[in-house]
Amino acid sequence: MNQSRHLTTLIGRLDYSFKDVNLLDEALTHRSVGSHNNERLEFLGDGILNFVIADALFQQRPDLREGDLSRLRASLVNGETLAEIARELDLGDCLNLGTGELKSGGFRRSSILADTVESILGAVYCDGGFDICQALILRLFNDKLKNLPDIDSLKDPKTRLQELLQSRRLPIPIYDVLSVSGKAHAQTFVVRCSVDGVDCITQAEGGSRRKAEQLAAEAAYQQVKQKLNV
Repeated sequence: MNQSRHLTTLIGRLDYSFKDVNLLDEALTHRSVGSHNNERLEFLGDGILNFVIADALFQQRPDLREGDLSRLRASLVNGETLAEIARELDLGDCLNLGTGELKSGGFRRSSILADTVESILGAVYCDGGFDICQALILRLFNDKLKNLPDIDSLKDPKTRLQELLQSRRLPIPIYDVLSVSGKAHAQTFVVRCSVDGVDCITQAEGGSRRKAEQLAAEAAYQQVKQKLNV
């Protein structure tokens, strides 16, 4: 199948026919080709995508606060999700890549695929207006919006532990760095997490202080849940 056939297939999957086909060509052109590329459209598409998904979540989940809405949006609008959508559209077959990117398999690279989805959204907005672009985004994200992840699964262990403790009017956890070993580029941190009031002390190690704290918090979260019969 040649590229024109791939483009026809893409247009069919987008369910949108461009009045100005040059916009679609620009949206599919990676910066490795030259100065005329999709980076400006990507910038525009990113902003529209974030707004449309924010609006959909705002309408769909009136029970959630700002922080939880932000977590949900981040779980939907990210490179991994966009690359997945790009593969569903077989977008890699339609890309205009420079020689180097073509030889190195750029048409399979998740970052390039994700950026191109955003540039296509920017192109649709420029060509057809906001309402059409919004409808396209909601079609592309339909299944994901219908099957939103559990909020708690999106929170990091430290946040989950603190919220659990606060809900039971217990003191917030205390984190102490017990030791730091290894050379500067490969250090190991050992951290202790202490929770007063429930007799809980955990310890973990990681390649950074943050990682060690998160692991210690996860262990403490499980212990506290068990002690409180949550």
